[in-house]
Amino acid sequence: MLTDKDSSSSKFTLFKNRRGSIRDPRIIYQEASHSTKRFIALFEVILCSGFPTQLLLVQVMTAIGLQPFETDGSLAMNYVVVLSLADAVVLVMLILWLLALHGESPRDLFLGSRRIVQEFKFSILLIPLVLFLVVAASASLQHFAPWLHNVPENPYESLIQTTSDASIFALVAIIAGGVREEIQRAFILCRFERYLGGRATGVILFSLVFGAAHLIQGWDAAIITALLGALWSIVYLKRRSIIAPIVSHASFNVIQIIHHLIS
Repeated sequence: MLTDKDSSSSKFTLFKNRRGSIRDPRIIYQEASHSTKRFIALFEVILCSGFPTQLLLVQVMTAIGLQPFETDGSLAMNYVVVLSLADAVVLVMLILWLLALHGESPRDLFLGSRRIVQEFKFSILLIPLVLFLVVAASASLQHFAPWLHNVPENPYESLIQTTSDASIFALVAIIAGGVREEIQRAFILCRFERYLGGRATGVILFSLVFGAAHLIQGWDAAIITALLGALWSIVYLKRRSIIAPIVSHASFNVIQIIHHLIS
């Protein structure tokens, strides 16, 4: 029998039904109808899309005096770094909390049954494919649809002026880009796979959203990013591990930063 002390110290919040008995929310979720689970999954996808958490953080940062732009109209370096890293922490913690709430294993979802070393080796082979896809897509868009290059200079790359800037952005690219976005992608794809129309629907819709989130860098960049999102989605669904997507994604971001700094 659970006492008030036991229930208050429990890992999960417990609820009482009309008869006064205490029930675990994980059991309530398991007994819910499929339509109810679909609604919950949709809510979780929207909640973990990145937009609600960033909107909340923007309000908090504005309240404490952090502004997104410098006096000359350019993006503020400290604002971008703080927002990106804070959103990564908040979103990952939110996803882990939702998994715990449903009794799902983060290890099963993010690592699967494959060996980490094996996945790391595969990720090294994946990096050239990522680079080839970007070069081929960029060349094709430049040749067939040059008007899509509507942003002359990437506003994020303009912030990288020194080696110190590059080091800071590399950290952001690894944590907020590689780790956060691939954890997010795996979580959302699994919600689509189980309740929201299947894997193909998840790959298409979330890749489009992933690309749209990069529109500030230009239409061409958004299209290429959507293609990369689709590639990393397929890799995850085939291998059931986020190791290769994280390593190849983070490596690509860092390569971009180094290329910009050298050029």
